[in-house]
Amino acid sequence: MKLWQKDNSSTNELIERFTVGRDKEFDTLLARYDVEGSIAHVKMLGATGLMTEEESRIAVKELDNILEEIQQGKFVIEDGIEDVHSQVEYLLTQRIGEAGKKIHSGRSRNDQVAVDLKLYLRAEIRTIKDEVKKLFDLLISQSEKYKNILLPGYTHLQIAMPSSFGLWFGAYAESLTDDMEMLIAAFRIANKNPLGSGAGYGSSFPLNRTLTTELLQFNSLNYNSVYAQMTRGKTEKMVAFGLSAVASTLSKLAMDSCLYMNQNFGFISFPNELTTGSSIMPHKKNPDVFELIRAKCNRIQSVPNELTLLINNLPSGYHRDLQLTKEILFPAIEELKACIQMTRLMLSNVQVKDHILDDEKYKYLFSVEAVNDLVNRGISFRDAYREVGNDIEQGKFNFDYKKQLHHTHEGSIGNLCNDKIVESMEKAMTRFDS
Repeated sequence: MKLWQKDNSSTNELIERFTVGRDKEFDTLLARYDVEGSIAHVKMLGATGLMTEEESRIAVKELDNILEEIQQGKFVIEDGIEDVHSQVEYLLTQRIGEAGKKIHSGRSRNDQVAVDLKLYLRAEIRTIKDEVKKLFDLLISQSEKYKNILLPGYTHLQIAMPSSFGLWFGAYAESLTDDMEMLIAAFRIANKNPLGSGAGYGSSFPLNRTLTTELLQFNSLNYNSVYAQMTRGKTEKMVAFGLSAVASTLSKLAMDSCLYMNQNFGFISFPNELTTGSSIMPHKKNPDVFELIRAKCNRIQSVPNELTLLINNLPSGYHRDLQLTKEILFPAIEELKACIQMTRLMLSNVQVKDHILDDEKYKYLFSVEAVNDLVNRGISFRDAYREVGNDIEQGKFNFDYKKQLHHTHEGSIGNLCNDKIVESMEKAMTRFDS
């Protein structure tokens, strides 16, 4: 059954299979939101007289039943039915009769899909927000727990200056606060109501779009009906940018973890059950989880570009190309949630090595401390730099590199400012629904 099918008409089977594609696979994820959108629409039809109050009441009651079936996992798109929208309307008509045929009044599949997507993406961003916050809390906790354990800092993968596990964990916590800003922007774009825009040109029916906006708890309308349709693809791309930001942080953290687990570094380790072995080398403890997080998150970072290539030369109005946004974006959402959860599992069980900098090979980490010590005695920085540099070149570097470090400025080893980073995250969290 197709919503657009007329009597005595049919579609070539190959054409139907090609045009439907993987839609049914992803439509089940939208079923809940399709029913929620239909409930709001039907209530509006009853309020504006396009359905009688009794018809609207009966339709809403049965739509609530269908929603419960979806939540119980009993909903399926039957063979011969084109999509989730057709299935919901078919079920409703089967159960309540002629009134079920009225629910599409003043609505097109275009704005129906658009509102389903916005409701789905809004919910998924909230879920990702909560997962990010859990990882953030863990990173802050680990930063505080290990803030006094020193770690070599690197630039160009060369030994650079002293760092600490407090700085390392805290850096990724603060990175997530900026990623949250990207998610907030995506959420606000998704949190606007396109329902009532029809096929992109509105309707001659006296629809009340403000009412459906309130019923669906959107922050506002996509006012212009043409633009409401133009948000298809654009909304998905903005959400993908938010996902990409988080994925970028996770990918870099995963790469650090792979390096730090390496025997040539040996800064961190994990319980055997969280690593994998080799089929030939019995000593191996491989960082497969972090390698897959790195790979999956790098692929997620390609999603905005893939969506851009899909939509960038489309004129205004709906085009079937937009059907493909689901199969690009939906799997990326699931992958990112899994990557966040696995990162949290791994870092909850990380084992940190102490006294790393006692090794003689790290003594040059403290060359800047030697320069600063001379500056504190009244020597200009440039002369102090030259003196220490010459000592290093001549093998005469005798600075006591095991001395206590005194870094006190904001964001340094001795002043992590984790409280300020937590404050930034808390502010971001409150802005999702503002």
